[in-house]
Amino acid sequence: MAEGPWTDQENDAIVADYFDMLADDLCGRAYNKAAHNRGLQAETGRSRGSIEFKHCNISAALLGFAQPIIRGYLPRYNIQDSLKEAIDRWLMKNPEWVERLPRTPHAAGMAEPRPLFAGVPPTLRNAPPSEEDEQLRAIARHFDVAARDERNRALGKAGEELALEHERGNLRRAGRADLAKQVVWTSHEEGDGAGYDIASFTPEGRPRLLEVKTTNGPDRTPFHISQNEIRVANARRDEWHLFRLYNFAREPALFELRPPLENHVTLTATSFRAGFD
Repeated sequence: MAEGPWTDQENDAIVADYFDMLADDLCGRAYNKAAHNRGLQAETGRSRGSIEFKHCNISAALLGFAQPIIRGYLPRYNIQDSLKEAIDRWLMKNPEWVERLPRTPHAAGMAEPRPLFAGVPPTLRNAPPSEEDEQLRAIARHFDVAARDERNRALGKAGEELALEHERGNLRRAGRADLAKQVVWTSHEEGDGAGYDIASFTPEGRPRLLEVKTTNGPDRTPFHISQNEIRVANARRDEWHLFRLYNFAREPALFELRPPLENHVTLTATSFRAGFD
């Protein structure tokens, strides 16, 4: 059996194998973990246990990369930098891979999609972030996961569509089908300059403006927000909501943040406009 640190070639092989299984898992297709393990043993010369452990390392790292994971491989932390680099290489070659998977259509005859679970924002929970959370945040910062998600147009569009369905469904369930018909997907119909994506309503008829931020990763995954979105949030504080969707690839859940956003998140400048006097 091979010993010592895993090589880049071995890391690339096991990362690709993990994503093959993960794609099957997300699509509900059957796959055989033992057969995958045997294939990797033959390809890398590593032991069954070493491969199992490495799969668990990948699960931990993927949480930092804001990606879904195979639930059967429980995350193990203290991840090697070379493995993180291998994951980054795979994601660079396969952008929007989740969004390209076959989608399961809604069951025929369902009048309404199931409502999204609305939870408490991480900033309002009593428990501080764990040591494992800090490792994931370090991965997200180093590989700029927020920028990767921001470039993922398919993910952003899918999140906005789900938020649109959620708003219309909530209004219909509240007996306001009249208002549900008036909800506007602003970013789709008018472009991105409004400072929000969806113009909705409360059941009482008050305006409810949603800026939707979506990730396949967990709730603490960082996200990008523009100066214009912050400006509109501050100008229309009574109406503006940050609609945060997470775990999107598996079981989408949400929480909402209200302005001022500085009370909930740390806003960090990531770019500057350069000009000439």
